[in-house]
Amino acid sequence: MKHDKWDEYLVAEHEMIERAMDVMKAELGNLAAGKPVPLKLQRAVDFLLQFGDKMHNTKEERFLFPLMEEKGIPVEGGPIAVMLAEHQAERELLGRMQLAMSDFGNISDDEIKNFVHDGLEYLDVRANHIWKENDVLYAMGRKVLSDGDNKSLIESFRGIDLDTYGPRADELFEKMLAEAEQGQAATTSLIKNLSYEQLDAIMETLPFEVTFVDADDAVAYFNRLDKEKIFVRTRSVIGRKVQMCHPAQSVDKVSKIVTGFKDGTMENADFWIDFKGDKVLIRYFPVRDSEGKYMGVLEVTQNIGWIQSIEGEKRLVD
Repeated sequence: MKHDKWDEYLVAEHEMIERAMDVMKAELGNLAAGKPVPLKLQRAVDFLLQFGDKMHNTKEERFLFPLMEEKGIPVEGGPIAVMLAEHQAERELLGRMQLAMSDFGNISDDEIKNFVHDGLEYLDVRANHIWKENDVLYAMGRKVLSDGDNKSLIESFRGIDLDTYGPRADELFEKMLAEAEQGQAATTSLIKNLSYEQLDAIMETLPFEVTFVDADDAVAYFNRLDKEKIFVRTRSVIGRKVQMCHPAQSVDKVSKIVTGFKDGTMENADFWIDFKGDKVLIRYFPVRDSEGKYMGVLEVTQNIGWIQSIEGEKRLVD
């Protein structure tokens, strides 16, 4: 956002928030009518929480409101107190909605009704909040804030954007909003943010072994290429049919799994064995593109003896 006036800057952010609110309103209606939770609704809630609250509201709470208080506009018993209370209400409603969506496939009809209720309440609170700020609070601010204050606020607002999302913040905000408005049509893979070197390093850092078999049943990739592995693999395995990479007594089982993944009758296959003094977990997953087309099989192999022995808790702060 290139606005040079603090109020125009914040009003422009309100307009982006309102666009996400329009998506939420429409998709809540679909959900109330019994349709499954759509990607658009998930994206809208995420945008309203991450941008609307953690970016926009933070700018007001950290910089605008304290400066207005310095200029004589009271917090307690005044309009700023109302804005702060509404920020908290918005935050709690969106937080509950985001938490509910993390397990949306398993919640009851009553919980869906509560979800829709929270969404509609958020829309009401936020719509009235935007009106109060645009037409009342910002007008009060314009009367008491100087050109120097404006410069300080703009620098602070842009500083939050830069510190949180870097120099491409405006572009990223627009992409987030487009994904909310357009759903799957605007979704772009996050893998594009990684260089080849970064992706390769990530795969080599994973604490488990990964093998990918392509749609033609040929081994196309495995990580930890020149490192110690649970099951020995060398470059010569690349291009080999997966059925030729297993003992004869396992070939029928492997073929059954691959067929099940291809025709959609299986979604995973898990096995565990005792090997080299440890417990080894071997998991298979079908890999599909964004339209559900089969691309191959992912094999994940991991020593889990140490995981099985975990007791109690070890927190990040310990």
